[in-house]
Amino acid sequence: MRLLRKLLVLSVAVPIALTAAFFLIGPERVWEQFGPADLGPVAFETLKRRDAPNDALACPTGVCRAQSDLTPPEYAVDAAKLRAAFAKAISAELRITAVATDATTMIDRYIQRSALMRYPDTIVVQFFDRPGGRSTLALYSRSQLGHGDMGVNRARLERWLAKLGEIAPVVE
Repeated sequence: MRLLRKLLVLSVAVPIALTAAFFLIGPERVWEQFGPADLGPVAFETLKRRDAPNDALACPTGVCRAQSDLTPPEYAVDAAKLRAAFAKAISAELRITAVATDATTMIDRYIQRSALMRYPDTIVVQFFDRPGGRSTLALYSRSQLGHGDMGVNRARLERWLAKLGEIAPVVE
C-alpha cells in the first residue's frame, strides 16, 4: 500500500515539476537545445521540400522547381511597394520577429512562435518585379520541431496572402 501511494505521488509530482521547470526556464531556451530557431535562408529556385509534412510553399509559376502548395497572385504594384504592403499586412501578427532583411535581393526572413509552447517556425519571403509595374512574391514556412504541423504553416501563408490582398491591389 505504501509503495502504491509513493508511485501515485511520483506519477503526479514528476510531470508537474517538469512542466513548471519548462515554463520557468522558458520554452525558447528549451527549444534552442534542438538547434537555432532561425533555420536560415532558402533559394526558391533550387528549394527542395522536406520529406516531413511540416512546411508550406507559396510560389509563383516559373520560380520554384519544388511543388508549391499555393500560387500567389500578381499585384498591381512594383516589388518595393509590395514589400512595404507585406510588412504592413503582417504587422499585427503575434509572436513574430524579423531576423533578416536584404534590400538588394528583396528577401526577408521571420521567426513566428506558437502561442503556448512557443514552437519556432521560419518564414522566408522574396519579392519579384514583373513587367508592367507588377510584382509577386514567394513564401516558404517551415517548422523547426516535429514531424507534422497540423496545417499551421499552410494556414499562415493563406492568412498572410489574404491580408496582403486587402492592402495591395491584385491583378485580375
